[in-house]
Order: sequence, then structure tokens, then C-alpha cells
Amino acid sequence: MARVVVDVMLKSEILDPQGEAVLGALPRLGVTDVASVRIGKRVEIEFDDSARSVEEQSRVIADQLLANPVIENFTISIDSPNGAA
Repeated sequence: MARVVVDVMLKSEILDPQGEAVLGALPRLGVTDVASVRIGKRVEIEFDDSARSVEEQSRVIADQLLANPVIENFTISIDSPNGAA
């Protein structure tokens, strides 16, 4: 079974109000050394052993369903059945 991890993040030029809220809360926790926080999402997809072109299918899923290409970038990591990437 192939497992794919898709990480979706706002593009660097897009404001991240959720990240700014976390950054603003850090001093209340005594953390003052953080310069920036960006919030994203991680999606894990498991394909059946019979699935073909896992990378291509993953790219279609990420591009057309998981990420908004106007404001977000995504990366795909594939774990093969034997544990090699």
C-alpha cells in the first residue's frame, strides 16, 4: 500500500492571519524567539496496492481538490510499501 502525504501551505506573499494569531500568543507562553509562524494543512492518502501512477493521481488530487493554486502551494511525499521514499 502506498501512502502519500500532501502538505498545503499558503504562498509566502499571502497573509496568514491564523499564523499571526499564534505568533501573537507565543509571548504569553514565554516564547519570544519565534520570528514567524505559518499555518498549513497535511493530508494523508493511502492507495490500494493495485493503484497505478500514484504520483500522478496524487498531483491531480492535490491540485484540483486539496489546494487552491491561486493562493497555496503543495508538496507531495510518497512512502513506498518497502519504506523507501
